[in-house]
Amino acid sequence: MTLDQWLEAAQADAERRGLPALKPLLDTLARTTKALRAADFNERADGADAPPKP
Repeated sequence: MTLDQWLEAAQADAERRGLPALKPLLDTLARTTKALRAADFNERADGADAPPKP
């Protein structure tokens, strides 16, 4: 299941449950997840040198 498929299913579920206010939150979650997945994390959070890539 792709993120777009998940978003479509989650928004449809929110609509069925009568929770239209949830739809913008789900959209924001999907956009944020896409951005995090696309991010290039070069530095380690603990400040240690990352092992060399093969």
